[in-house]
Amino acid sequence: MLAYLARRLLLAAITTWAITVVTFIILQLPPGDFVDAYVAQASAMGTAISAAEADALRHAYGLDQPLLVQYFKWLNLVSHGQFGQSFEYGRPVTEVIGDRLWLTVLLSLGAIIVTWTLALPIGVYSAVRQYSIGDYVFTFIGFIGLAVPSFLLALIVMYVGLQMFNMNVGGLFSSEYALAPWSWDKVWDLIKHLPVPMLILALPGIAQLVRIMRANLLDELRRPYVMTARARGLSERRVILKYPVRAALNPFASTIGYLLPYTVSGSIIISVVLSLHTVGPLLLRSLISQDMLLGSTIILLLGILTVIGTLLSDLLLMWIDPRIRLGQLK
Repeated sequence: MLAYLARRLLLAAITTWAITVVTFIILQLPPGDFVDAYVAQASAMGTAISAAEADALRHAYGLDQPLLVQYFKWLNLVSHGQFGQSFEYGRPVTEVIGDRLWLTVLLSLGAIIVTWTLALPIGVYSAVRQYSIGDYVFTFIGFIGLAVPSFLLALIVMYVGLQMFNMNVGGLFSSEYALAPWSWDKVWDLIKHLPVPMLILALPGIAQLVRIMRANLLDELRRPYVMTARARGLSERRVILKYPVRAALNPFASTIGYLLPYTVSGSIIISVVLSLHTVGPLLLRSLISQDMLLGSTIILLLGILTVIGTLLSDLLLMWIDPRIRLGQLK
């Protein structure tokens, strides 16, 4: 077990380094750089910037250096826990991200908890009560969840909240707490605003995992060991929960690897629609303005979330499924 964990940690470190390389290269692929985008924006606003001024800006930001030099300078900053200076905001990237990072993690983890909490019992019920009215209802809702884009659902929720309840469900804080210093009242205000965005983010995952859980559990319930357990007189509840449900949990554990980054990257449009104070809108803005260091940092964090999620899913799979654990011990 310890040897397996050590190998996984080494692989995670190598993967993280590879993510830094790929991220930095991909963000350099679009034509131009931040200065070109800045000059174009200034021209659109009626401000002319000369070629000499543009070259001076490019030199100040270090964009006139070779790509390899820029990468190693950024990598050196990352290795020291720093991520450079945001070109657009003129502040360190860590300050720009600020509270947005932990709010994003909080929202993402909450969405994953909601996904698991709702998808597991609904999937079990749909499999055990196959072709019942409840199964048909949950199947219909699941198809709606998969078919309707999350941002459209966010717009519908905002419209219903405003028209029927005269309540603005957007944002993570009320207007009086948005810029206020942290206090227990602000924390409570945040807690009150979290359920709506968490549920909207979780709905596609719930719909997908319900279908997966239903299909896998139906397959397990038809296996000989289930019929043998029933023949021995075990209660139906124990027959279902003891082994079939545990074996069908494997897809749940394996989804952590992509659910963590998906709830961040997949929430960009939702964050814009609901005015959420997360890193999603920052990522979108950095890609538009070609703010390379800010965009690279956010994408790197998404990659690290993927690596962490994959490691957690592997360990959870070993804990859930003895077959995987015993196979590893051999």
